[in-house]
Amino acid sequence: MGIYLLFIEKEKRWLHSEISNLFCLRFNSVCFFMARTGYSKVQMSPWPIVISASVFGVATGLIWYLTDDTSFSMYLYLGVVSFFLGMALTGWWGDIIEESTFLGNHTSHVVLNLRWGFYLFILSEAWFFFSLFWAFFTASVGEISMQGVGAQWPPAGMEGMYPWGVPFLNTVVLVSSGLWATTAHKAVKVHSSISLDTLDGARLSAKWWKLGLLCLGVTIVLGVYFTYLQIHEYYSSSFSMSDGAYGSVFFVLTGFHGLHVIIGSVYLTVCWVRLLKKHFTYKHHHFGLDSCMWYWHFVDAVWIVVFLSVYVWGNQ
Repeated sequence: MGIYLLFIEKEKRWLHSEISNLFCLRFNSVCFFMARTGYSKVQMSPWPIVISASVFGVATGLIWYLTDDTSFSMYLYLGVVSFFLGMALTGWWGDIIEESTFLGNHTSHVVLNLRWGFYLFILSEAWFFFSLFWAFFTASVGEISMQGVGAQWPPAGMEGMYPWGVPFLNTVVLVSSGLWATTAHKAVKVHSSISLDTLDGARLSAKWWKLGLLCLGVTIVLGVYFTYLQIHEYYSSSFSMSDGAYGSVFFVLTGFHGLHVIIGSVYLTVCWVRLLKKHFTYKHHHFGLDSCMWYWHFVDAVWIVVFLSVYVWGNQ
């Protein structure tokens, strides 16, 4: 029995030694790769395939919701796939934050690539909304040109949204949130540029840190308020998505913009939590906050075009 226990103990020590050697070899290879190229090796991750499957599931559920009668099984399916999507996004974002803030994998070369990647993402989003605006103007101008004299948009029998009520308030709210976001961005930039080696530097950095938290928090509240106002507008609408071309293009265009506002609000909340945990302090890059600000200002700009084209011009 004693010989058997001694054998087991030797096996455990050998296994522990092998695991330690493998870890050190992997760590050294990653550091060697970063030292030679300026990039870090991307580790195997389950999140891309999980998120792809979850997005496909959510899209399938939305098609089901739009083309069939509502039921408990439909809501259950949408809830499950949305839960998996949220968990996968949380895991993936958590890994990226860990690689950036705690492992130091985001070198200047990596951050530059991330910036260009986000520029291209914003460009793809611009073309996406361009296609929706194309559909809106094709439907509106086509309706007027085909009907001839006396034609109108919205079509006869439909009452469009009054632009100077809730839509104008939403415009004020979103533009104001952009101003608060810009102030928060500037505050974080100053906060991250101040060295903490001296007491005066630490106090000044804390001052700008608190200002960034305040302004970013106000931005989040305004984003949530915008979503609330838009939901209220939808419920008080006199038409639905099934009411011809006008209803379809109106709800698709404003609905996708509202979805981007919700995503942006979540993004801002993540940045607020990271700022609270002081992830953007001295000598730590703040690309996550930079990209969030770009995204939020893009959403602001799109809404101004939506307001002027859909609500103002579309109700002449």
